Amino acid sequence: MRKAFAWRSFSLASIFAMIGIVIVVQMARIQLSTEAAEFREEADRYKGWVENIYPARGEIYDRNGNLLAGNHSVYEVGVTLDNIENTQSVASILSSVLDLDYVDTLNAINNVDDEQIYLSLMDYASAEEVAELQRIQGDIEDDSASDEAYDSLAGVNFREHLARSYPENTIASNVIGFVNRSGRGYFGVEEKYNDLLAGVPVQVWIPADPNRVEEIPQVPDGTTLILTLDRELQARTEEILDQSLYNYGAKAGTIAIMDPRNGEILAMASTPRLDLSNYSAYDQIFDNVSEYNRAINMPYEPGSVMKILTMAAALDSGVVTPQTSYTDTGAYSVSGATIRNWDRKSWGNQDMTGCLQHSLNICLAWIAVEMGPDSFYDYMSEFGLGHPTGVDLSGEAGGRLKVPGDGDWYPIDLATNSFGQGVTATPIQMMMAASAIANDGEMVTPHILYGMLRDGQQYDFPPQTAGTPISKETANTLNEMLANSIVGEDDGATISGYRLAGKTGTAQIPTEFGWYSSDETNASFIGWGPVDDPQFMIYVWLERPTTSIWASQTAAPVFAEIAEETVRILDIPPDIIRMQYAVEQ
Repeated sequence: MRKAFAWRSFSLASIFAMIGIVIVVQMARIQLSTEAAEFREEADRYKGWVENIYPARGEIYDRNGNLLAGNHSVYEVGVTLDNIENTQSVASILSSVLDLDYVDTLNAINNVDDEQIYLSLMDYASAEEVAELQRIQGDIEDDSASDEAYDSLAGVNFREHLARSYPENTIASNVIGFVNRSGRGYFGVEEKYNDLLAGVPVQVWIPADPNRVEEIPQVPDGTTLILTLDRELQARTEEILDQSLYNYGAKAGTIAIMDPRNGEILAMASTPRLDLSNYSAYDQIFDNVSEYNRAINMPYEPGSVMKILTMAAALDSGVVTPQTSYTDTGAYSVSGATIRNWDRKSWGNQDMTGCLQHSLNICLAWIAVEMGPDSFYDYMSEFGLGHPTGVDLSGEAGGRLKVPGDGDWYPIDLATNSFGQGVTATPIQMMMAASAIANDGEMVTPHILYGMLRDGQQYDFPPQTAGTPISKETANTLNEMLANSIVGEDDGATISGYRLAGKTGTAQIPTEFGWYSSDETNASFIGWGPVDDPQFMIYVWLERPTTSIWASQTAAPVFAEIAEETVRILDIPPDIIRMQYAVEQ
């Protein structure tokens, strides 16, 4: 019995031993077989990581096809850790070419997790830097006698991607804005249309093998934008603005040019300006965000340019006509306060054109009082004061129009608001309001987007009406009054061959203590032309000019210089030629 049991045990043990030997042999065969090698190769194919692939950011062009913002190739430099042959060599070469710290680079490579496959060491390396690394890599491979410290760049990879570029540097920088390295747009068009420009990122699997880059799927590019800007007019406007600040000793300024028929912004210059290729200098240039684009970000008391809106409201409501007579005695009492003219003189008997021509505070205050607060502020609200225009640029400020019922409104404000004191607005707000005068009573919304390109199709941006605060008859009447008023009093704002309309504005600057400075002003001018067919509107604002505090001696000549450049660049014929052509037609 015992022998039989021992025999069965021996037999079973032998069988299990044979099975074990077969298993070991089979495992060895599998490990060394062609099928096993193919399996391992297939497994290696799945080494990699998940990453968001961002599409190429849409480009930005001016109305004539000039590139204002595009993309250029930069590189991420990293290492595939399993492929590194000489860590010290990699750290030494990369630190010398890419200006990296050798010790930090070496430690970064040596202290990664065991499961990590790829390590990024630097992003946004230039094409020139990568070309130098590739040259060194080639020299190492060709020269077997290379110094051991530089004997291998194995494992180093270069991944090309796009970064924002600005070929014009500072031109239109206050309108365009910039994109940081995380791909977010700041200011201007880049921020306002960030989602359109950036496109939709796609999450994909990135193979660790750089030779398989073609397996990464392509994603649609972001939307390309065409702006209403004219690059040549923008550049000349910036040059004239910079020269004007020097000539008149102004602290800062802005000039904007708009087509009053459709709201297209043809140029918009502001100071200071940022070189978009070096946007990291932003903090060194600007004290606050409102300085980035004064035309839309910085409300101020516009002064006498406001008088054209007061006169428009009075004419439209029937309170006055162009022939209405007013006797200027040099002082006007309202609610216990006395208002005087800018020159503290009396001008005697004047019609309404004379009130505009001589920019009489007293006359306009009388007009506002005659209208009454309800009518006056209703018109000012219809002109859009106190509200953003909706211009398609980021960060627009709304300004402030105090009205009856506000805690800080007083009856005297009705009189002072009529000539632009105690009310704040941005240049673009004043331009939108004045477009009603230049455009047959129809106010247009300012805009910077002309059209967009998507999937091979161009879609143009239609002009938008912002309301009709005054009638066509009122607009045409006031147009003529303003054209007549700048002849003589503001003849520094006229140009040969073209009849223009416009108005100066000299505004004292309120101090932090509540009173107005007597020796610091904001000098402004708004004008448009040709009067019979307005094709451009120009707004000039010089902040704190020192050669003269008067807009007639500072802002008005700048307007004339810009107007001359505008008619040249836009190829607008002189009045006599246009009228002859119209007759022949």
